[in-house]
Amino acid sequence: MIRSFKGITALVTGASSGIGKAMTRILASEGANLVLVARNLPRLEQEADDLKSRYAVKVRVFAGDLSQPEVPQKLFEFTQQQGLTADLLVNNAGFAQYGSFETLSPQDSRKMIGVNVQALVSLTHLFLPGMLERKKGGILNVASTAGFQPIPYLSLYAASKAFVLNFSEALWSECKGRGVRVFCLCPGNTLTRFHQTAGIAKSRMFFSASAVDVARFALRKFLKSGRPSAIFGFWNKVMIYAERLGPRRLTVFVTNLMYRSWGRKAG
Repeated sequence: MIRSFKGITALVTGASSGIGKAMTRILASEGANLVLVARNLPRLEQEADDLKSRYAVKVRVFAGDLSQPEVPQKLFEFTQQQGLTADLLVNNAGFAQYGSFETLSPQDSRKMIGVNVQALVSLTHLFLPGMLERKKGGILNVASTAGFQPIPYLSLYAASKAFVLNFSEALWSECKGRGVRVFCLCPGNTLTRFHQTAGIAKSRMFFSASAVDVARFALRKFLKSGRPSAIFGFWNKVMIYAERLGPRRLTVFVTNLMYRSWGRKAG
């Protein structure tokens, strides 16, 4: 079981911005060596140079589009060629697209499922067996509070994060007592490029948190909590627990009104 991040090798997807970038900086500050994964190679190389100069850790980069089914295997082979053992796998990469389902192209839908679900599963398949064999390691999956309820106009995204949450909690149970820690982070609105990419105006965000605060919370819970998942933020927890007490159709009705309004405001 990982007790601290000092000296481990952490592989972080979606490492060039947002929560992933914040995690890499915290991990490096605590002595972890890193493999940074994202599509933008220049941004990854710039971040790697900064981390190496600041914290004197080893940082390698891998540029690839995780929506492509062959990329997880290529990433795994890259770590083998580099002689690396991934002690911590952070499946952070993910994105959303806002709009009614019929307006999304099949290609965009496949891409979202590819990144949010298939890549996460594939990377877990590739790296988990080695962790279990060594009886040491960890997987930190990033879901969302969206995974706790259906969300009209973000239907596929919310469904993909429900998958991540359920998969992670089941895997936590399977790995418990075997030296491998599985944990799922469920953040709410976070101040990243996520909403801009999804087509939702930042002015419509509520209970927003900084990526650094969310990342620090996730890594602390990974080390200190024995639970399979955690929701970031007091008000996010209140909303999720309140929804569980009400009829499911009421949740769908409220989220329909909320996100339909967000779409009009976003233009």
